[in-house]
Amino acid sequence: MNQRQYPNRVVVTGIGAITNVGLDADAAWDALVSGACGISPIHGEKFDRFGMDAFSVKIGGQIHDFDPAATVGQRESKRLDRFAQLGIAAALQAVERSGIEFDACDPTRCGVVIGSGVGGIQTIEDALHTMRDKNPSRMSPFTVPRLMANAVAGDVSIRFGLEGYTTSHTTACASSGHSIGDAMRQIRDGNCDVVLAGGAEGAVSPLCLSAFMVMRAMSTRNDDPAHASRPFDQDRDGFVLAEGAAVLVLESEEHAKKRGANILCELLGCGVSADAHHITAPDPNGKGAAAAMRYALRDTRLNPTDIDYVNAHGTSTPLGDQAEVAAAYEVFGDHARKSAGGKLLMSSTKSMIGHTLGASGAVECLSCIGAIRHGTVTATVNLESPDPEFEDIDLVPNTPRDARVDKVLNNTFGFGGHNVSLVLGRYEG
Repeated sequence: MNQRQYPNRVVVTGIGAITNVGLDADAAWDALVSGACGISPIHGEKFDRFGMDAFSVKIGGQIHDFDPAATVGQRESKRLDRFAQLGIAAALQAVERSGIEFDACDPTRCGVVIGSGVGGIQTIEDALHTMRDKNPSRMSPFTVPRLMANAVAGDVSIRFGLEGYTTSHTTACASSGHSIGDAMRQIRDGNCDVVLAGGAEGAVSPLCLSAFMVMRAMSTRNDDPAHASRPFDQDRDGFVLAEGAAVLVLESEEHAKKRGANILCELLGCGVSADAHHITAPDPNGKGAAAAMRYALRDTRLNPTDIDYVNAHGTSTPLGDQAEVAAAYEVFGDHARKSAGGKLLMSSTKSMIGHTLGASGAVECLSCIGAIRHGTVTATVNLESPDPEFEDIDLVPNTPRDARVDKVLNNTFGFGGHNVSLVLGRYEG
């Protein structure tokens, strides 16, 4: 099927990432291909206030070696929440890798769309401790700008002097998916030439850990962190909370070619839907997920068989994984069924890094772009005993797969019933 024609094609010319398996996009990609695990016992000063014995969940995807002061400066880093430190660092990496010089661009046609699921949650915790242990008047005057979910988008806009379309999506775990899709449309429709798009999350905190813990949404495989996140495995017992950030540099094809940019891939389309089912649980039949995938295919005028690889949302929760596989079977039909000769590959990056909530869609673009550029599909690790309902779909268990990948679908689904599917493809000028 021919792709739909829009005023502008949208290409990716840079990606920056801060993850628990690598502190830049290249290091993270190498780690993902090797099956590295970024999940470990949780520790840190914030948790020392309570002691880890207070938590039934004691593992997470913390980033241990990141020095925000080295990236954004000692003074500035103290004025930023953890999620903003990560997001700004990822944006700086993405811009550097893209080689773009914003001084040579029209600032009114350059924007930023960087989302977050929970924003400055650690700042909120710190402020409450200050109020309780000291006095409300002792609260930092930077509290509000630190906790704002749009803090990364605003800061990045200011740093680079970008005056165009700038906003932030906060749609739980679909936040960066919505952000990238929104940014794509601004370029595609001719409103912007360049948009920095992605997501950031610094949610490995006592408040977030406790909140998800009492929901019984997370894995309690505390004695075996490396095998705790196990999407699609019949022994999965919940997701693993992680932190991280990733930002893409999106440009119109014309703008990128004019400046001689190295084009990594093309962003072809986006589909968005709502489950309209439950505030936290997905529709058990994957109705909303299937709709987002169908809308993404319609947006790009692609057939299901045109998709080579699906980077699954794949959180390792019993209900979520079941709904996503059901949706894949519905949308892709025989193309998703090994028994019918289907060639579709699907895997979950979260099996290695855990769930970065609102940053997940952007972070997992590492696997999507890497598959297209390097011909390697990252594995779903810890997939030792697939759920019987999933045995007919190729989930790339435990070992990465060499394969030519021309078109990828990236799923992100969030609480509230939000569903986003992005389509990325090999750039052919």
